[in-house]
Amino acid sequence: MVALVRTVAYLGLEARAVEVQCQVAPGMPRFTVVGLPDKAVSESRERVQSALSAMGLALPPKRITVNLSPADLPKDGSHYDLPIALALLAAMGVTDAEQLGDWIAVGELALDGRVVASPGVLIAALHASEAGTGLICPAEQGPEARWASGVPVLAPRDLMSLLSHLKGSLVLPEPPRGDVADGATGNDLRQVKGQETAKRALEIAAAGGHNLLMVGPPGSGKSLLASCLPGILPDLAPAEALEVSMVQSVAGTLESGRISRARPFRAPHHSASMAALTGGGLKVRPGEVSLAHLGVLFLDELPEFQRPVLDSLRQPLETGKVDVARANAHVTFPARVQLIAAMNPCRCGFAGDPARNCNKYPRCVGDYQARLSGPLLDRIDLHVHVGAVSAMDMTLPPPAEGSAEVARRVAAARARQTVRGVRSNAELEGDKLDTFAAPDEAGRTLLLQAAEKLHLSARGYTRMLRVSRTIADLAGAETVGRVHIAEALSYRLMTG
Repeated sequence: MVALVRTVAYLGLEARAVEVQCQVAPGMPRFTVVGLPDKAVSESRERVQSALSAMGLALPPKRITVNLSPADLPKDGSHYDLPIALALLAAMGVTDAEQLGDWIAVGELALDGRVVASPGVLIAALHASEAGTGLICPAEQGPEARWASGVPVLAPRDLMSLLSHLKGSLVLPEPPRGDVADGATGNDLRQVKGQETAKRALEIAAAGGHNLLMVGPPGSGKSLLASCLPGILPDLAPAEALEVSMVQSVAGTLESGRISRARPFRAPHHSASMAALTGGGLKVRPGEVSLAHLGVLFLDELPEFQRPVLDSLRQPLETGKVDVARANAHVTFPARVQLIAAMNPCRCGFAGDPARNCNKYPRCVGDYQARLSGPLLDRIDLHVHVGAVSAMDMTLPPPAEGSAEVARRVAAARARQTVRGVRSNAELEGDKLDTFAAPDEAGRTLLLQAAEKLHLSARGYTRMLRVSRTIADLAGAETVGRVHIAEALSYRLMTG
């Protein structure tokens, strides 16, 4: 007899259907798992055997073969434990094999028979919704699976309770849907003394989803300004929150099925590798740029990152996705992020400071800023210089306007952009760019003059139009005018 149980294999944010086939046949006692399993899947034999032993069941003294079909698809992860155990129990006659045909099973088994958490349950639940089946998953991930609409969910704590439910002697309650966490707030802009130009640039970046580079000496408040950004960004829409949660589910960072409306804010250290930033590894996992999807990727001390690592961000910043190509997998992760970067003007950080001279100026500045490639800088919409804060500025009272007031203006500007059919002005392109971001005659003349004098690339020209459209939205203007173009160009010129 061959028992069949359905499960899934994860490939990026996609779930591929996998059929677990188990046969118990006469022969020398042996337990074999085939179908391109990795080390974690191969070790499931020991976990399954121990879990059955904890229930008082022993493996039959026969040849047990488990095949993971399709056999040419690599299988990795511990979530195959539960479907392998169920297929084995069905082949042994302990449970009804036909009853399992209506379910997709995922979950890791502990040695005492408990069903413990494994990454990717939300992806499996969405796949079950498309396939029209139910989902069997660990109890602690039941609230996560309930976010998929119309999917019956069984969330047992252990293998024994699951078998009791299937036999009808116990009814497992349907898990509740996970909580929705409110949008998180960062530091308040009232904590920032002075830096009016930088705060204005931060507001424009938040309103349009634009990339921002802050250049200034140490202690000028660049990191503080970046930490204020989550407090002025609008909350995620329900569909966006589910999209972000899918990435978190694959990465195993979605706790207790709680979906957050707060936009992700990721700040990796400058020692991060290319695989850590863009994704990859032996088991291809999403990197920091994907974990920041629809949120903020903050790179402090930008030139200290390895140049190949920074250049690997060119494609995500342009296309909004990461294509990770490996010998055994080709995976695409979403990466629609807003890049916020900070750097010193030179290695010592004192270039341009009248109080402290840079001993190696201008070579120090040139060598330090040369670590950033031109194509990467061309993808950053706003360049702003953050000057040193004097002691007199620190004694001033907090500004009257804080994050709450700025957040209202940002929300109003984003609402205008949503009407245009885009998430933010940073995504305007094609006909929509020509329709909504076309400047008036005076603005077009100024932009053409600036493009010729500054040798703006086609990408730079387009990004200036997008930033100008955002500035016009903040002002409540229907048409992009000369004043909006001028302000956008001023941020493009301030490279520190």
